[in-house]
Amino acid sequence: MSILKVNTIQDKGGNAIISSDGSGNLTQSFASNTPAFEAYNTIGGSLSDSVATKVAFDTEVLDTNGCYDSTTNYRFTPTSAGKYFVYLSICMYGGAVDRIVEPNPAIWKNGSQYKSLRWGFDNNYIRIATPTLVSIVDMNGTTDYIEGYAKLDITTGTGEILGGSNLHTFFGAYKIIGA
Repeated sequence: MSILKVNTIQDKGGNAIISSDGSGNLTQSFASNTPAFEAYNTIGGSLSDSVATKVAFDTEVLDTNGCYDSTTNYRFTPTSAGKYFVYLSICMYGGAVDRIVEPNPAIWKNGSQYKSLRWGFDNNYIRIATPTLVSIVDMNGTTDYIEGYAKLDITTGTGEILGGSNLHTFFGAYKIIGA
């Protein structure tokens, strides 16, 4: 049996691609799931019946490369081209009297709907729903951006986005390595 012990593995140009601190902790520079972000909504928001509304994910949990705008446009514009795993969860409330007929979260890319999730409750209306949507989105690394939207069909009146914490209404993405 042979044992190979090294502190650093370098590429042909002398750049460290894997290094060890001598305690079993490795650092590598060739594969990274970044840029990545996650943000959540703290302010809630109202939803007009059957109108797609951009959700203000105003509090960042993580933003590895400063690619998420949590103050103005509430959008992720990654600086690295590739495929991204995107997830979106929005807690929607129909109100104390109104009932939810159909909650629809949607991922928008470059100002247009890209993917959406459709739940239909027919005549079995509910008051609250938290649908979660996941998708893989191809981004060019310069101008492509994504945003999270909510659309709510309710029996009457206006619905709400329930924010306030990172438990139910959140939005995030990360680059998929090797895709």
